[in-house]
Amino acid sequence: MAAEHPMIEQQRCDLLCLDLPYAEDVRAGLPDTAEIAAAAARARALADASRLRIALALQAGGAMCVWDLAWVCDLAQNLVSHHLRALRTAGLATSRRERKLVIYSLTDTGRTLLAALMGTSVPTTPR
Repeated sequence: MAAEHPMIEQQRCDLLCLDLPYAEDVRAGLPDTAEIAAAAARARALADASRLRIALALQAGGAMCVWDLAWVCDLAQNLVSHHLRALRTAGLATSRRERKLVIYSLTDTGRTLLAALMGTSVPTTPR
């Protein structure tokens, strides 16, 4: 059997021990499986570079229509629509109709997650 990498050996306990009351407290404090799955879906929504770019444009511009977002992000309108649908499905963006336009903006959750991802403070909505 080949020897393990020294760093791996340092990260493994040599003694099997379990502080059961502490471990149970930690386990009880974790969100349920559905909450974790929803959070993972939100994170995946921003894992795509185009969606991240669109979210950043919404953060900077506040409320914007698909055509403005397409121009700002240098993406095709149908591609921006597709990505906005994914952001809405994940609860990171919302839309509203103004006459013939559909206007998109980030949700509070979207702004908070984007700020955490980019390592910035949560901005106020510019528009």
